Amino acid sequence: MVSAASAPAAVWPGHHAVAHLPGSLPMGGVVPMTPVHAFDSPPAALELGEQPGLRPVRHDIELGGLLAFVIDQVVTPAEADAIVQATEQLGYRAEAPGIATPPGMRMNKSVHWVADDSLMWPMFARIAHLLPPNLYGAPLYPAFSRRLNMYRYDANDVFNRHTDGNWPGYSLSADRSTMEEWPPHLRSGLTMLLYLNGPADGVQGGSTRLFGPQGMHVDVAPVKGAALFFRHGFDFDSVVHEGCRVTGEVSKYVARVNVMYGGV
Repeated sequence: MVSAASAPAAVWPGHHAVAHLPGSLPMGGVVPMTPVHAFDSPPAALELGEQPGLRPVRHDIELGGLLAFVIDQVVTPAEADAIVQATEQLGYRAEAPGIATPPGMRMNKSVHWVADDSLMWPMFARIAHLLPPNLYGAPLYPAFSRRLNMYRYDANDVFNRHTDGNWPGYSLSADRSTMEEWPPHLRSGLTMLLYLNGPADGVQGGSTRLFGPQGMHVDVAPVKGAALFFRHGFDFDSVVHEGCRVTGEVSKYVARVNVMYGGV
């Protein structure tokens, strides 16, 4: 594994587990007590400030009527590097907590963590105007879930064809000791894949392949700081997709963020 993060090393607070869940292994089997992490205090390196130089732009993807789009410039390159550094501090593992995948589907490394408002709220505020304001009558909830599913793709790693499930929202308890689930009327409607590096950083391969009807597909190359969005869940219009194989020695980093819908 070769990290593409080039920012100066930050000083990171300690971290601890805020939940333990069964974690599925890439080739089958379960690790019973796989941690979901949080930092002991909000890391200064992950406090996103105003970035007047960012110009987020949405580009819709033609996918046979299915909902998918890219938003450029969600985070700066330095912010993306800081997220990579943070997750390496937490530590990637073979098992993924709370994720059930059949053997041979998810062939990458994972770490799940509950991030702070100082990271997640500015990210949402930058792009909220570009997100669908409702899905099937459910309004966009004005916050991303704070639980981030991080994936690192080392050489030859792949996430084979699958559909993402929908999730409840999560955040930290006031004392930072536990992961708290949001009310049940709030559910995720879109996957946001935030790309934290890409070909310009030396990543080879690693596109996200989106499958449409009648055998069509579209490949989306990772671009550092951009995010890919698509409908998820197990409805007729959910987007089947694949994290294509990384073929070089620079690891690809991506964060799955859940975009939430439901009454306020």
